[in-house]
Amino acid sequence: MITMKLPPFFAILLCTSPFWGNAPVTEAIWLNLPPSGTKCVSEELHNNVVVLADYVVVSDDHSSAPTISVKVSSPYGNNLHHKENATHGQFAFTTQEAGNYLACFWADAHSPSKADVSVNLDWKTGIAAKDWETVARKEKIEGVELELKKLEGAVEAIHENLLYLKSRESEMRIVSEKTNSRVAWFSIMSLGVCISVSVLQLWHLKRFFQKKKLI
Repeated sequence: MITMKLPPFFAILLCTSPFWGNAPVTEAIWLNLPPSGTKCVSEELHNNVVVLADYVVVSDDHSSAPTISVKVSSPYGNNLHHKENATHGQFAFTTQEAGNYLACFWADAHSPSKADVSVNLDWKTGIAAKDWETVARKEKIEGVELELKKLEGAVEAIHENLLYLKSRESEMRIVSEKTNSRVAWFSIMSLGVCISVSVLQLWHLKRFFQKKKLI
């Protein structure tokens, strides 16, 4: 199984930044699925982040488009979306758990095509997943007002992510302090055991030499 993480602006790299977990991120990526095997895309998100994604199989032969299976799971393994024999689809959810959300794609075994299957995935999170047309109609705003509304949402999202990073930093600091404390106590215990063993060895050697009347 091949897994790709989605960092800011969806460059396909080996790491991802949690800072943009709720920021306006949207980008389409291409996946080439082999006839056998699975490719997965993951992104680290925190709680209460809106995720919206569309996927579609792109085939040169329109008469017999290959089908795929899709499964989206949460960090704790909860199934958020599962579809088989699909050529296109959409999934949307609001995160309830913090961690890596995984979307896996694989070609169906009975697919008529034995070549790689191309899939276009459009993944949106945070502000980018919001339906701004509906917001504009509901609040009767347009133009500059709508753009300011988007900027306000982006600022709020960045503020929430800063608070999230602050809490994560605090948690990591506590874990680090506990680890340092345990390592210090372990070092003291190890030193005590070494001293005790050395004293016992000296005592044993002394008794041995006394019995042999060497000292």
